[in-house]
Amino acid sequence: MKITAVETIVLRVPDVLAINDSAQDAIVIRVHTDAGITGVGEVDSSPEVIRAIIDAPKSHRVCTGLAQTIIGEDPFDIERLWEKMYRASVWFGRRGAAIQAMSGIDLALWDIKGKALGLPLYKLFGGALQKSVPAYASVLMPETPDAAFAEVARWRAKGFKAIKLGWGPMGFDVAHDAALVEAGREAAGDAMELMIDLGFYPGPDLDLGWDATRVLDFARAIEPFHPYWLEEFLPPDDLVGFARVAAGTTIRTAAGENCMGRYEFLDLMDRGNVSIVQPDVTRCGGLTEARRVAYLAADRGLPCIPHAWSTGLIKAASMHLIASIPNARYLEYALPETPMNLHLFGGLGIEVDENGLAHVLEKPGIGVELDESVVRQYSVPGAGSSIG
Repeated sequence: MKITAVETIVLRVPDVLAINDSAQDAIVIRVHTDAGITGVGEVDSSPEVIRAIIDAPKSHRVCTGLAQTIIGEDPFDIERLWEKMYRASVWFGRRGAAIQAMSGIDLALWDIKGKALGLPLYKLFGGALQKSVPAYASVLMPETPDAAFAEVARWRAKGFKAIKLGWGPMGFDVAHDAALVEAGREAAGDAMELMIDLGFYPGPDLDLGWDATRVLDFARAIEPFHPYWLEEFLPPDDLVGFARVAAGTTIRTAAGENCMGRYEFLDLMDRGNVSIVQPDVTRCGGLTEARRVAYLAADRGLPCIPHAWSTGLIKAASMHLIASIPNARYLEYALPETPMNLHLFGGLGIEVDENGLAHVLEKPGIGVELDESVVRQYSVPGAGSSIG
């Protein structure tokens, strides 16, 4: 079997509110083969930037677009192709968007391999250590304590045993922040874990005063309500700040959705002293690199709980990762904020049962398929491409 083409599909919703600007667009990667098997991946990043990295022509052996790097290759050679893409993009890659673009291709290659062998991905990773884990509801923090109470109570009634409240109005007034978290804890009770995602970019404007000292003020104000973790509270390069916060609060610290490649995760763990690592399989280097990160975390006695915000594909792919590693405890379960994200892969990908458990899919490959009607509805004319 040989790779014959790499296709990028750029999608965008026509109207976007500020509250859901993280779901306004998407880029889907399809890798085609001469056997008629097509693999699908996605990248949760700027579609136009990712497309350029994939489509770029060869300029130099270490400065070549990713599609040109893998066309004609055997899609089963995933580890070798990962390394080939990494080396071919050294001049413009090694971190950031190039690793993100590699992620989408890597996901598609694993999807091809699973489909060709008739096996779900977790079986290709050595089988399942666990076929189900608790899902945590991942939602924006409401504006008022009453609304926060109601939101947590709503998810608790659905059977969820954990919830993460993030971004929204937090980061401006410590007393109000504490009241929001207190209301969430009151609704959650003792049987439901409560996670807090502060976001390192609070508010609509750049706040240059947001630093480890202010994060610690926030953390100490919410410590009495026993949050399970505090997430993404500083820019990812502020490793000294991460370490200060980790040393100054009793709350576990979590981060990783903004890290690309295992070397950034090594810094986050060994210099930033985070308690929990959160690779995003659509950004960190795909499932290939996410598994490496997971075992680096396991070597340090740290949980690996993937970030999984966008579509049904990332949830399904993340669940294959979770099933096959020894240090995963939860699946992030975010409701897509636009119909495009909700329906792009035929729904949420992973369903959660009445006990709040998410189960790994048993279908071949990642286990979800692209809905062509959604592609037709939201595709940006002239923005997609096929190299091959």
